Amino acid sequence: REHPGLHLAPAGSPVPRESALMRWGLVPRWAREIGTGQPLINARSETVAEKPSFRDSYRERRCLVVADGFYEWQAAGRRKQPYWIGLSDRQAFGFAGLWDRWKAPDGSAVESCVILTTEANDALRDLHDRMPVILDPENFDLWMDPDTIPWELEPLLKPREEDDILFHPVTTRVNYVANDDPLCVEPMQTQTELF
Repeated sequence: REHPGLHLAPAGSPVPRESALMRWGLVPRWAREIGTGQPLINARSETVAEKPSFRDSYRERRCLVVADGFYEWQAAGRRKQPYWIGLSDRQAFGFAGLWDRWKAPDGSAVESCVILTTEANDALRDLHDRMPVILDPENFDLWMDPDTIPWELEPLLKPREEDDILFHPVTTRVNYVANDDPLCVEPMQTQTELF
């Protein structure tokens, strides 16, 4: 009797994967220098295949940007209220990302990345009209496979389901990068909860 899956021959060459620290804000390999203009921290998924800054990376250099949450700010009068946003199961996840390697005239290299965005789901629309593309784990391989044709990726570039998202207001401590502590993600009591 045969046992399917016990003896498998590779269908193609294995694709090595590695984790790396990268600069957030894509620097395309053809850029003359770093730091001119606005950093490219987000790429609209609807136009990523056509934009010169992103199209080569979209075809050849896709990555996962691992996180367990992100922030958005909502206007509240003259102030902006920060919100922490994550998955309802509170697990880490992968943003759909692109990367590139820029080489400086001295030969040093800078690896950088950008996060893809899509329209916000109904739960987050009041905070912002866009949200990062959060990939389902079962789609990680398809996203990372350099042999995947870009049009096959389009179904992945959608808003995450409302039921999968958890969000709450947090302290404005998050507005300062030096404040890198658990207080930045803890739910903040609203005025109505205090009285």
